[in-house]
Amino acid sequence: MSQRHRSAGKVLLGCALALGLPVAASAQAGQASAAAGAPAPAQAPSQNPAATAAQPTPAVSSYRINPGDQIEIYVWGEERLQRALRVLPDGTIAFPLVGQLKVAGHLPQEVEQMVSARLQSQYRGEVPFVTVSISAPDGMQFSVLGKVRSPGSFSAGRYVNVLDALSLAGGPAEFANLGRILVISRRGDQLTTTTVRLDDLFKGGASTRDVQQANIVQIMPGDIVIVP
Repeated sequence: MSQRHRSAGKVLLGCALALGLPVAASAQAGQASAAAGAPAPAQAPSQNPAATAAQPTPAVSSYRINPGDQIEIYVWGEERLQRALRVLPDGTIAFPLVGQLKVAGHLPQEVEQMVSARLQSQYRGEVPFVTVSISAPDGMQFSVLGKVRSPGSFSAGRYVNVLDALSLAGGPAEFANLGRILVISRRGDQLTTTTVRLDDLFKGGASTRDVQQANIVQIMPGDIVIVP
């Protein structure tokens, strides 16, 4: 309380005593006088739960969806539009209010745009935010055969190159011809073969030039690596 307000309170108290008024009433009057001169307390801004609700952050992925992958689709604020779906061998999925979608070969963010476009007719305003994520990249499968320690089919769950593939297969076996490794790939209806030469890399003192000439290719889903 300021000096001016305390002085005003004393004057009111003296007048009350002189006139025979109750002291309590004069005290209340002094408090009211002080409150009248004091600045009003700042009011907290009102909170709008809808405006402050957390919003999803768009994710960017470089992984392209494959048949056999399990993906999760979530439409923000729509519990009925939440699904975990397995991509069929033909590369499609079926989603409520959307129908059948060809998702194989697409990035998750591209599928988000496809689902949003199909849902547009179901909403008068803006379509709720759509998220697509890969919960199990089981479609990322390839095979390693021939002179390796543990031949078979593998699902890395990530993109790998031919060196990674050999590592998953236990590494080359004795007498493996690392200079003539073949990678057989299917691109549409075509089968292509790529020769990989890793023999110089398994010798001591491999150089950057040896790495460049080895042709360390990336393994794609369905590829077959043959180590003669």
